[in-house]
Amino acid sequence: MKRRTFLTAASSSAIVTAASSFPLPGLVCRANAATSSDTVKIGCLFSSSGTMANIEGRLNYIARMAADEINASGGVLGKMIEPVITDPGSDWPLYAQLGKQLIQQDEVAALFGCWTSVSRKSVLPVVEQNDALLFYPLHFEGEENSKNVVYLNSPPSSSVLPAVEYLMGEEGGGAKRFFMIGSDYVWPRTINQQLKGYWKSKGIEESAWREEYVPLGFSNFQTLINQIRDFADQPGGQPIVVLTVVGNSIPDFFREFINQGISAFDVPVLGLDAVEADLEGLDTAPLVGHLNCWAYLQNAPGPKNQEFLAYWADYVTGNSVPFSSDVVIDPMVSTYDGVHLWAMAAEKAGSFDVPEVRAAFDGLGFDCPSGYNITMTGKNNYVKRGVFIGSVNESQGFDVLWQSKDTPEPLPFSPYMQG
Repeated sequence: MKRRTFLTAASSSAIVTAASSFPLPGLVCRANAATSSDTVKIGCLFSSSGTMANIEGRLNYIARMAADEINASGGVLGKMIEPVITDPGSDWPLYAQLGKQLIQQDEVAALFGCWTSVSRKSVLPVVEQNDALLFYPLHFEGEENSKNVVYLNSPPSSSVLPAVEYLMGEEGGGAKRFFMIGSDYVWPRTINQQLKGYWKSKGIEESAWREEYVPLGFSNFQTLINQIRDFADQPGGQPIVVLTVVGNSIPDFFREFINQGISAFDVPVLGLDAVEADLEGLDTAPLVGHLNCWAYLQNAPGPKNQEFLAYWADYVTGNSVPFSSDVVIDPMVSTYDGVHLWAMAAEKAGSFDVPEVRAAFDGLGFDCPSGYNITMTGKNNYVKRGVFIGSVNESQGFDVLWQSKDTPEPLPFSPYMQG
């Protein structure tokens, strides 16, 4: 479909008639649909307020964009997709409350939502008790395999470990020592447990690493970065920082790194949750060379990505979206992929009922903007994706430093997990 044709059709769909602004935390925004018999609802559990708003709030819009695109092509099983938007307000228990409301009151066919693992863990018992489906768009710590969650992104075996292995190799600088800084919740702590198990398997002594945790929303990193400087001055080989802080803490960390004049040539940072949006407003020239790892980077090569970027830019302009038209991040693409995979599964099943949709996952494939054909199997609800390692450039983005040749098999449970 031509981009302009897509926009013309989308602008006349029922979804675009939804309220143009998102609700206050806890409230629900329902799109206007002709009748319930003409539509099928999907629920969005992404925060547009609170500490996660700048990055997570984008996913509400990308879910609506994907729905518009599908609706412009005839919908799903003859029905138009109606997104029901919520705002959990970065309040983890509220995700569960709103998820339950979406399933039981709004009777959505599927949920798309959550960023942090603590929010996903909050919703998990809700979808399991109601035999619902949550499409989760973040790479995460693994150690979970629920039939009620579609894990759209990568577990550590497919994302974190390739990046750490790269940094430890000759091409990546031969890292020997590791300073771990994370937000104090399940994802950073579990990732770091796995990393310590991995390093032990390589014969690296415990004295070669250090770990620190900060509260969610933490912003004053001066003392911790002083500690990194002291750690870097010690003998034992090349140090790196493994950064697992989330939300607004990421740009705050990088600002202090810039203030203290530490470059990637001295102490590289591997920002496991860092995305292009975290670099907005920063002078990234002093940050050139710091790394991230995701299943998508905005600078991914190929025509599919260029087409997607153009769709998003036009959608932002045509729908007064309050985010940049020229910044796209991995979880946006994963959410977009997820809406399409759900629609494909429903069409294949000939039903919106969860057991039938779930049974249809085996063999699904979708040409992702990343350039990879992402697939699902009958083994579990993990999606096979490609892997990118990105390097910060001077234009507030990440250049592709390395990418996998294919889509590695996701391993839900890490062999390196420490008790």
